[in-house]
Amino acid sequence: MAIRFIVKDPDPVLRERAKPVPKITPNVLKLLDDMADTMYEAQGVGLAAPQVGILKRVIVMDCGEEYGGLIELINPEITKKEGEQFGPEGCLSIPGLQGDVRRAQKCTVKGWDRNGREIELEGEDLLARCIQHEVDHLNGVLFLDVAERVYRPDPEEERA
Repeated sequence: MAIRFIVKDPDPVLRERAKPVPKITPNVLKLLDDMADTMYEAQGVGLAAPQVGILKRVIVMDCGEEYGGLIELINPEITKKEGEQFGPEGCLSIPGLQGDVRRAQKCTVKGWDRNGREIELEGEDLLARCIQHEVDHLNGVLFLDVAERVYRPDPEEERA
């Protein structure tokens, strides 16, 4: 397992559509492991493969134990959205900025786990926001594109 370099905006790879993963290989498993290590090292809650320069439809997320801990999804597809939430988002590929983004309150996503089994996951609140944010990355969309307001967070508030 290794820490990978996180690609920063305006790198063009962040604007490309990631390709589906046709089958689980040792390289895909290593990518999942490296992405999780990279996400934790950067103190993020989600990471998509394009953020480490790989145009594959692979995401990892960890919104805390109350949301199930580490979640790995290959070829994720959002199949249902409900309700609405509005709040701040940041991104490891866009350091120093946040944006107020409107997202679905709940969403359902299906994809493969690391063993190639199809799984379906329902997310709510932070997990729903994270799923939508990471799937956007796979489609070349950044939170800057959907934010109603973009701003630099107050460093005093971050220390509180």
